[in-house]
Amino acid sequence: MPEGPEVETERLHEAIHEELEHEGGSFLKQIALSTAILAAFAAVAALRAGATINEALLLKTEATRLQAEASDQWAYYQAKGIKGAVQEAARTSWLAIAKEPPPTYAAEQKRYKAEQEEIQKKARELEHERDVKSEEADHLVHHHHRFADAVALFQVSIALGAVAALTRSRLVWLGSIGVGAVGIGLFLLTILG
Repeated sequence: MPEGPEVETERLHEAIHEELEHEGGSFLKQIALSTAILAAFAAVAALRAGATINEALLLKTEATRLQAEASDQWAYYQAKGIKGAVQEAARTSWLAIAKEPPPTYAAEQKRYKAEQEEIQKKARELEHERDVKSEEADHLVHHHHRFADAVALFQVSIALGAVAALTRSRLVWLGSIGVGAVGIGLFLLTILG
């Protein structure tokens, strides 16, 4: 005679395993879905980081070219100043011997002075344009860093998602979602800012 009621433990064991697999499968699907979404954000953020730094480099290159042009203009400005000084020295030599200098000396000196003013104006315009390009590049570099920070947060959240899948830990998965949410926030702030 049996000592107690007999229960088919084998069927119960199979039912428990099926339920665990079903529950675990659903949890793993949630982890996989959240990780895939975070990976998509990471890919877009990485592309934006690369695009912004490339654009910043182009702007810095343009600023360097403008600086070279401005430097050329300043050298030209100095050359005109030297020519004007030479004309003044020649004119002064005539005056030193108490003779009236030829009118071309004064005219040339005046022309060089006028040319210097035009050259100075152009050099300052080039410097202003250089500064605008450089500031825009600096702004893009700042955005690049923010995109790169978002990518790092996405990578950490994806790694936490993998740990959560391996350990089936909801707490680690929630941590993954939290870090990913911060990354999404930073990414969106950077796009909108």
